[in-house]
Amino acid sequence: MSTPVDDPLSRERSHLAASRSALRAMREDVEALDITDVTANWVNAEVLARQIEERIKSLADLSDTPLFFGRLDYLHAPGSDRAEGAEGERFYIGRRHVHDHDGDPMVIDWRAPVSQPFYRASKKDPMDIALRRRFGYTGGDLTAYEDEHLSDPAEAARTSKLLQQEIERPRVGPMRDIVATIQPEQDEIVRSGLAGSVCVQGGPGTGKTAVGLHRVAYLLYAHRERLARTGTLVIGPNRSFLHYIEQVLPALGELTVQQATVEDLVAHVVITGTDEAAAAIVKGDARMAEVLRRALYSHVTMPTEPVVVVRGSRRWRVPAYELQDIVRQLLDRDIRYGAAREALPQRIAHAVLVQMERSGEAPDDRVQDAVARNSAVKAAVKAIWPAVDPAKLVLRLLSDAEFLAGHAEGILDADEQKAILWARPARSVKSAKWSAADAVLVDEATDLVQRTHSLGHVVLDEAQDLSPMQYRAVGRRCTTGSATVLGDLAQGTTPWATRGWQEALAHLGKADAVIEELTAGFRVPTDVITYASRLLPDIAPGLTPVVSIRENPGHFEVRPVSGAADVVDACRDALRNEGSTGLIAADARVPELAEALKRAGIAYLGPGEETTRETRLTLVPASLAKGLEYDYVVLDEPRAVVDGEPDERTGLRRLYVALTRAVSGLTVTHTAPLPPQLA
Repeated sequence: MSTPVDDPLSRERSHLAASRSALRAMREDVEALDITDVTANWVNAEVLARQIEERIKSLADLSDTPLFFGRLDYLHAPGSDRAEGAEGERFYIGRRHVHDHDGDPMVIDWRAPVSQPFYRASKKDPMDIALRRRFGYTGGDLTAYEDEHLSDPAEAARTSKLLQQEIERPRVGPMRDIVATIQPEQDEIVRSGLAGSVCVQGGPGTGKTAVGLHRVAYLLYAHRERLARTGTLVIGPNRSFLHYIEQVLPALGELTVQQATVEDLVAHVVITGTDEAAAAIVKGDARMAEVLRRALYSHVTMPTEPVVVVRGSRRWRVPAYELQDIVRQLLDRDIRYGAAREALPQRIAHAVLVQMERSGEAPDDRVQDAVARNSAVKAAVKAIWPAVDPAKLVLRLLSDAEFLAGHAEGILDADEQKAILWARPARSVKSAKWSAADAVLVDEATDLVQRTHSLGHVVLDEAQDLSPMQYRAVGRRCTTGSATVLGDLAQGTTPWATRGWQEALAHLGKADAVIEELTAGFRVPTDVITYASRLLPDIAPGLTPVVSIRENPGHFEVRPVSGAADVVDACRDALRNEGSTGLIAADARVPELAEALKRAGIAYLGPGEETTRETRLTLVPASLAKGLEYDYVVLDEPRAVVDGEPDERTGLRRLYVALTRAVSGLTVTHTAPLPPQLA
């Protein structure tokens, strides 16, 4: 009888099969729950049914996604006194917790404390780990493993080939999570606490977006009840970007995080207009907040007449000087305009009740409420502290030169006031051609009237492109919560782009946020990022260049061409490789290239549309390339990308973004001379 061969891979496959079976059992247990006898009413039943539905979704077994991607063998039981001879434990690390029918864990959630050494343990600090095992997969099938004996001094430290393969794996479809490849410096940010805000400066390919999304997933794990009450939000630069990242959190079992653009947050008016750059810069300046505050509170008028309240046969008189004191007190309290307006009738009513008590009456709260609703009191409030519609306030500021001048005096100079005034004043809020910057002003005015609801945590991605007023709009959504701010100063492509993170964080209301810098590049190949970094002295002097840790230098080529047909040939060459291809071009050149692709019979998608194995080419206007990534990129006509922007620095920054979208290879095609910075 032959001795059975020890086959670790077979044992790990058996554990994977058993874990998948256990996950199915967990899902079936939830599906079988009967809530008919545990809900008191239909509202409770609806809430519980929705929670059960979300739980079922979170327990989905994604067939092409590894259920676990690593294993840790501890020298001692975690949390033990590490006594001599204490037996260690083995944990499989995955995207979510899985247990067997006895409740014993088969897969540990990557966010659990016991999983942390998978990301941070090293030969220098093994963190009590004897063995770290990484698994390789093809689709959902386990095909390989790789071991690191961290506590063995005889074994030299080496680069993980499976880790490199996972980082470089071709990508088709939306953005995927990086949970199997999180690096120590990324993990520190991911696991930072809920109370503090974090700003991550990261160049192309450093994983800042993924770090931000994984931080949300970690915070939901560590503070689930609190964030379930207060809510979480991810803010991206555009819909294409949000569509690209939208599957990352569900893949980690998190289904409750909202996603929005800044435009979604401030959608009090319909945006149908655009601003010249000069106007947008002034409207986005933080000084506009004071202009709006002055304009709003100019509606408050000091009373000059008394209020006389008639109740039955008695007349109660609140003199003008007492009313003025009440108004001054409300102004000094610095509460919202609307809240002060609601408090005013109660303050007047209280003054009447004081007089009633002095005359021997014993009024209660019902009497005070009745006095507050008295017609004389209501008329006084309307005259002293009238209701103000935020959109109408902004409409008047942008339409009425005299009104604007009165409230912008000493804040905006004459040229700045002229820049933001509408050439053709609108007649009404509905007929006005509001711009994106106008909508932010309306949001600021709305918050001055009534406090904006605050969330528990907000992630703001591509933050470098926001104006100070946009930062204030985002900051209002997390005044009582925390924020994760993600961006790259070198990729700022708006005329009002952020000059420094300290200034931006002050506008956000998070001046005490910790600023972290990621400089290790995991996505962009060495030759590509080195070429793109030639632009840094011009677009972000002093910024640390990204250093690629990829062993594979990647494909890189600068190819002179004679026309669109040659660009199509470059796309054909890229499509011969596995994975996705992005053709990035100046916005003005997109129609010509689209027509050339159609003539050549090459199917293509628009940015944000999900690639498939049949259609792997995406035609991307340079203005929408930010945040996206493709295995191979063909960059058409760099000079046109630069010339498509209002100034050279913004154009070079747009070019820097376009050059750094490639994961495996970049081909630069051009007929016009390259910008001198790239020569």
